[in-house]
Amino acid sequence: MSIRDWADGERPREKLLAHGAGVLSDAELLAVFLGSGRRGQSAVDLARRVLADAGGLKALLDAPRPQAGIGTVAWCRLAAALETGRRYLDAELRRGETLTDPSASARYLKARLAGYPYEVFACLFLDNRHRVIVFEELFRGSIDGASVHPREVVRRCLVHNAAAVILAHNHPSGVAEPSAADRAITQRLREALELVDVRLLDHFVVGHGTPTSLAQRGWL
Repeated sequence: MSIRDWADGERPREKLLAHGAGVLSDAELLAVFLGSGRRGQSAVDLARRVLADAGGLKALLDAPRPQAGIGTVAWCRLAAALETGRRYLDAELRRGETLTDPSASARYLKARLAGYPYEVFACLFLDNRHRVIVFEELFRGSIDGASVHPREVVRRCLVHNAAAVILAHNHPSGVAEPSAADRAITQRLREALELVDVRLLDHFVVGHGTPTSLAQRGWL
């Protein structure tokens, strides 16, 4: 049965318009992007197969190139939507609101860093009222004492006249457990930032699920 033959309340687009995108399943959301299915297969059926082959929605969105079953146009729509979401979160944090909820920082940093297939070290620079100044990715590669340079983090703090900073990096493996190297570089950075009177508020490790906060672990 074609989606056109479904009851209005069951069609993905009609459900989205009536109740919002949050009520749609992963397959229904993807079906909206696909637009149409194939002979003998509705857009929702096709979306279910694509998700099953990819290993889920996150794996599909993290993939560096179009997956089987998704054309170039639909893939470009997905990539653009994902980047739109990132920029929306970025705009939300740039409104000048004070960051008082660590979970808001964690959600934002996960959205920015979770999809990389390699490690990325980033900083969220804040003013003296903990309002966001700017987010910057500073280093890529293996995050250890050799690849993260405290002097560069300090320099960027001075450039932005930051009073505080939140650090973050991702673990491409998806395991958000801080390593011994993560803890060591956090300590080095805290000591270096203290010399220029910049507070290190937290260091988040981003993986699957909720990012891990070193501050909440009592390691800051």
